[in-house]
Amino acid sequence: MKAKYLDPFTDFGFKRIFGQEASKPLLRDFLNALLPPTAQIRELSFKNTEQGGVRLADRKAIFDIYCENEKGEKFIVELQKAKQNHFKDRTVFYSTFPIREQAEAGAWNFELKAVYCVGILDFVFNDPPAAGTGEVLYEVKLKNQHGAVFYDKLTYYYLEMPNFRKSEAELATRLDQWLYFLKHLEELQSIPQLFRDAVFTQAFETAALAQLSFAEQDQYEGSLRAYRDAINVMRTAEEDAHTRGIKQGIEQGIEQGVEKGIVKVALAMQAAGVPNDVIVLTTGLTLEELAALGTA
Repeated sequence: MKAKYLDPFTDFGFKRIFGQEASKPLLRDFLNALLPPTAQIRELSFKNTEQGGVRLADRKAIFDIYCENEKGEKFIVELQKAKQNHFKDRTVFYSTFPIREQAEAGAWNFELKAVYCVGILDFVFNDPPAAGTGEVLYEVKLKNQHGAVFYDKLTYYYLEMPNFRKSEAELATRLDQWLYFLKHLEELQSIPQLFRDAVFTQAFETAALAQLSFAEQDQYEGSLRAYRDAINVMRTAEEDAHTRGIKQGIEQGIEQGVEKGIVKVALAMQAAGVPNDVIVLTTGLTLEELAALGTA
């Protein structure tokens, strides 16, 4: 069946739904579903997604979405399609840009506005202690050795989309609705009854493939191919690693089995009173290894 809505895990789809000027109500609603009641957003303004360093030679950062609320608090929203080495390092590095840009010339008391980094992940971290817990949302703050929040103006939110498995009937929160929307949008053929409020009606209209111009359709198709290529590369790497692991496990198992068999033969020959030099020739063990078996 032909898709009616675009895939939000493509760069084009994600930025069309959340990164346009007309999409501010959608982005605000999504972020408010994620944020605590004390941090709700009333107004949003988009900021330049390309951030430079202090010097020309400094490394730049390019965000998917970078915005600011009415209180001057900063929000970085990133879509990550495939596993990447040092991904957490990258998100921490990204968070330094909205912190550093708040520095004021001249006399300044170093007071900072809050920074929030949101990562929508199309993969599972597999990172202890999170591994295997099945959690969807991870909220991370700086804490001291007693588990108390040390600094409450820097927050990282990670959403592991593969762990979100709720059916439409199980959706209990606004965040549940958004996660369901993101995960199932491309396969939907009509708007579910639960999503017929003004915000989600706009979201479905924005994501409708029929609304794209010819130029936008070309951009989307290119973005879709890039997304599928990234997924295929990741799955191939995982399959190769799995195959190598099985092969290595078999080889190690054979090797260990042979070693155990040799030890049993040597012990049986010792018990039968066979001379050590004969046991050495038969099993390939050294006299030192044989002596260690005899004292074990």
